[in-house]
Amino acid sequence: MKKFPILVLIITIAIDMLGFGIIIPVLPIYADSLGASEFVIGLIATSFAGAQFFFTPFWGGLSDRIGRRPVILISVAIMVLSYLILANATMVWMVFAARIVAGIGAANLSAAQAFISDLIKPKERVKYFGYLGAAFGVGFIFGPPLGGYLKTNFGIEGLGYVAAGISALNFILAYFMLPESNKDKNPDSKIFKNPFTEIYKVLPRQDIRNVLMIHFVFIMSFSMMQITASLLWSKQYGLNEQEIGSMFAYVGISTALIQGLFMGKLNTIFGERKLFVAGNLMMAVGLGSLPFVPEGAFLLLSLISLTLISFGHSFVTPTISSLLSKNAKKKEQGKILGLAQSVGALSRIFGPSLGGFFF
Repeated sequence: MKKFPILVLIITIAIDMLGFGIIIPVLPIYADSLGASEFVIGLIATSFAGAQFFFTPFWGGLSDRIGRRPVILISVAIMVLSYLILANATMVWMVFAARIVAGIGAANLSAAQAFISDLIKPKERVKYFGYLGAAFGVGFIFGPPLGGYLKTNFGIEGLGYVAAGISALNFILAYFMLPESNKDKNPDSKIFKNPFTEIYKVLPRQDIRNVLMIHFVFIMSFSMMQITASLLWSKQYGLNEQEIGSMFAYVGISTALIQGLFMGKLNTIFGERKLFVAGNLMMAVGLGSLPFVPEGAFLLLSLISLTLISFGHSFVTPTISSLLSKNAKKKEQGKILGLAQSVGALSRIFGPSLGGFFF
């Protein structure tokens, strides 16, 4: 009985990420066509991460208070609104507005993770958090090529309305099929929180603090690669945009397969701690080796580096969520997991700019 609601949740998140992935390849180009400078385009990306950072603890705390289901439904409805704004965006400030609204709606992962924590025993959570990560991967694999096709053939209006339609269908699916998982609501849970204050409050808790610190550095390093890898492959190896897109698609496909098919078995064999350590080491080796691939063996050796990055991301991301969930009290699951998403969003604010500076 518990597996069906989680299956519905995973489908909901996958469709949510499909709508989000549609926007990724076209947003910078469209903002440029409206006259935005490269710096302003960077600020548009930052506005999304900033909104996600400030609203993630809000959604997590609200889900502890009123339940996971209404929070997920509200956030999906907000995503519909963001795509409608984008479909009608004729000025740069409207693109800003669309991305800020999208960042607010995309901060719902904490409620989704808390949903899993409500229904699944601690020793099995890594596997189901892995399924959630696979849902993200599926959305990012199929979203960007669909977005490129829609923008080329139907313009920003067609792309925005299709994305809004996908999210609207997602809302209908969740409304009729997603049950409430939180049977122990906390009406006293504070929902309007300063994320910096909440992070500061958990710093004395060593088990939470250590995991969040590793999470911050891990996500920052990964987001640095997302910006600089495109520059590296273009300038040093002469790849075009389609080829670069294929490289990123390989990471998405690999991550989805690893998290969806192998995380449960690997966690049973090795345990969370070993996977956690191994994942960080694999990510370090994968990122560190990318710039030193010789041109004569570019494809083979680059795929090895990207495979290590995929394994590292697949091992670390779900184990971080599981470790935090185990160390959090039952009535603060949404809050703590929400803080993790805020820390991740904060990392993605600093990571790309830092990566560009070092490049």
